[in-house]
Amino acid sequence: MTHNKKAIAALLTSVGVLALPGLTLVAQQQDEEPPEMGFFITSVGIGDGGNLGGLAGADAHCQTLATAAGAGHRTWAAYLSTQGPGAVNARDRIGSGPWANSRGVVMATSVENLHYDNSNFNWEFTLDENGNQFASRIDGDPDFSEHDVLTGSRIDGTGYPAGQDQTCNNWTSNTEGSARVGHADRYSFMTPGSPWNSAHGTPGCTQENLVSVGGAGLLYCFATD
Repeated sequence: MTHNKKAIAALLTSVGVLALPGLTLVAQQQDEEPPEMGFFITSVGIGDGGNLGGLAGADAHCQTLATAAGAGHRTWAAYLSTQGPGAVNARDRIGSGPWANSRGVVMATSVENLHYDNSNFNWEFTLDENGNQFASRIDGDPDFSEHDVLTGSRIDGTGYPAGQDQTCNNWTSNTEGSARVGHADRYSFMTPGSPWNSAHGTPGCTQENLVSVGGAGLLYCFATD
């Protein structure tokens, strides 16, 4: 009997030792706070086709939506490139990362990671500033979708050379021109799917042109600090 009591005591001690690290790990996980939001797709567009008021107007739209969502203490920029003299690359204006969505899921850790290992850019994780999903081809209504996002960019995050308009006259035109858009839902029968930042051009720069191919003038917004 004494032998059995000693064995049971030893077993309980052993279990206790094994359990403590697990409990410590759980406690550590509970103490860790998810990273704050550093990326979102806009819940609404500006509504004037490709005329965003230039880069400044697009950035202001990002900042306004972020502020309304409680993230106005950060500085926000739209992921957009321009063309011609003084051209700007989208990848150069969004900070250095990392960037998390509104749920704390890290979308990318750096600019390089953003453009070359970006599997989180899909309908599940590309959320708006309020944590909601956008209207996608995946969510059951093929006749209504807002999956196109204005970028004016090539797949590596750089702008197009001067010539054929890919930026609605550097985001000031709501009539002639075209806008390069990405697919926020990456809906494709390929792996990893259509590019999140450079999928196709629009047939024009009116609001109706954007809507006709599955857009609403939405933007990607990144915290630069």
